[in-house]
Amino acid sequence: MKLSQFNFKLPKDQVALYPHKAKHVVKTASGERTFEITRRDESRLMVLHKKSETIVMYKKDENGKDMVDADGNPVFLQFKDIVNYFEEGDTFIFNNTKVFPARLYGTKEKTDAKIEVFLLRELNPEMRLWDVLVEPARKIRIGNKLFFDDVNEMVAEVIDNTTSRGRTLRFLYDEDGSHDVFKRSLFALGEAPLPRYVIDAREDHHATEDDMDDFQCVFAEVEGAVTAPATGLHFSRELMKRMEINGINEAYITLHCGLGNFHDIEVEDLTKHKMDSEQMMISQEACDLVNKTKLAGHRVCAIGTSVMKATETAVGTDGMMKAFDGWTNKFIFPPYDFGLADCAVANFYHPESTLMMSTAAFGGYDLVYEAYKMAVKNGYMFGCYGDSLLILPD
Repeated sequence: MKLSQFNFKLPKDQVALYPHKAKHVVKTASGERTFEITRRDESRLMVLHKKSETIVMYKKDENGKDMVDADGNPVFLQFKDIVNYFEEGDTFIFNNTKVFPARLYGTKEKTDAKIEVFLLRELNPEMRLWDVLVEPARKIRIGNKLFFDDVNEMVAEVIDNTTSRGRTLRFLYDEDGSHDVFKRSLFALGEAPLPRYVIDAREDHHATEDDMDDFQCVFAEVEGAVTAPATGLHFSRELMKRMEINGINEAYITLHCGLGNFHDIEVEDLTKHKMDSEQMMISQEACDLVNKTKLAGHRVCAIGTSVMKATETAVGTDGMMKAFDGWTNKFIFPPYDFGLADCAVANFYHPESTLMMSTAAFGGYDLVYEAYKMAVKNGYMFGCYGDSLLILPD
């Protein structure tokens, strides 16, 4: 397929800059007071049925008709309604990667020029070496020292150029301190690694303290991601408990989501686009649960495009998931025959993004494109903090 086939007009005000918040009205002696509270499982959910080629946006009553509120408006499905589409014995596959505060701000020696350093991954714990991106890159050269706090305790030296914006830094932190102390000190200076499109659109161009919690899945465990597996952000602890009560199984894999998911595609022919590699691990325990689910005739649901990528990397020719420990640069776009999951959930993503393409590969290009048009028309929110799409086989 061609890149241009994934283009559409997305209004700026439909890109979510913050997680979903619910408004609550409290009546007091002095009158009514309205306040907002984050409700990650109350964002909108759209449901796509592949076989019947139908798309559902609204909740249904006992007679199968669209429910309406007190004003006669249809009631949109919420993410927490997802449990109603699954049965005991089904299995959800989650990505348990954990985001770390990767975006740091500092100054350059001598000039005091402000710089941004985005931590990608640690190269050598003993030498305190990190692979990073820097802005503005043209001003950051080998040998420069960068300062990240007022007392000059956290200082880094640029020792290599890797790409146009990439650098290797050696942190000149107290050599007598332990590695854990160093990382805690480093991360204490960082912000949640929100995507560039969120940071640039916010008024102050920064993440908040709340973002470090909001941009983290409640089941996150294995540190290493520089962006969150966004579909997993919709799951609350209350929703996970409801799943457990309903007998829905949870399998966990790890894929450390990287910035390659947000890179612009610069070729019209999608077969010529190369994805960045991401580290992934799938345990035998996860394989046993998923494969047992499939053999029993129950459904397997991939939660997010990162899980789609990981499971399709590790699925065998027999349709069973295999243990894996390595890297993947798999790029999934239509047409593609999935070998493992029969259901999937994904957020609504930006035009011409690899994440939208993976979703279209799973749900079918024409049907997913129609769902995206309906989402724009009906005010759904897009991006990592946006609404989501559940894709079912029938």
